[in-house]
Amino acid sequence: MENIQVISKRTSVLIKDQVFSLVILPTGDKKKTNIMFLWLLAWSVSGVIVMANYFTLTQDKAKMMLIVWLAFWAYFEFKIIRVFMWKRFGKEKLWIKNGKLLYQQDINGKGKIKEFDLNLVSDFSLIALTPGSIADTFSQTFWVKGGERIEFDCQGKNIRVGMQLDDDEAKKIIAALNKFLKSK
Repeated sequence: MENIQVISKRTSVLIKDQVFSLVILPTGDKKKTNIMFLWLLAWSVSGVIVMANYFTLTQDKAKMMLIVWLAFWAYFEFKIIRVFMWKRFGKEKLWIKNGKLLYQQDINGKGKIKEFDLNLVSDFSLIALTPGSIADTFSQTFWVKGGERIEFDCQGKNIRVGMQLDDDEAKKIIAALNKFLKSK
């Protein structure tokens, strides 16, 4: 028996042959993804221009300041590439089969699969957002990777999944997970 449940434009659940499968896409907003690409391109070009000017400097203090600036530039270059690759090519996958819960942050078919024994997994719960919290607001913005909304415990570790889901999506996913687990 196959049961497909579309939760939203970016989340779906498939239950087939005693296997629960959840897929969460990072975004459906291609316009913002294209703007992020332009930002990445501008950031990269500005860093290359500054890097090229390093060799024209003669003062040691100016060279040191430029090295410090390039270190910050490289850090944010890495961060924006990581977020862009996630938004453009990534998806979260969670599936339950043969007494195991498997979770993967997949980018173009690559990503480490984390495996958890289903007997050691606690109930799934919603991570509440605190109104007015800068950290919660920032974690839910388009420009970052993170902001998980569903959590469970396994062997004393707190595991979080479901990046940047809204309350309705997260609650529906939790209900589908709990319903599947109770039917087993």
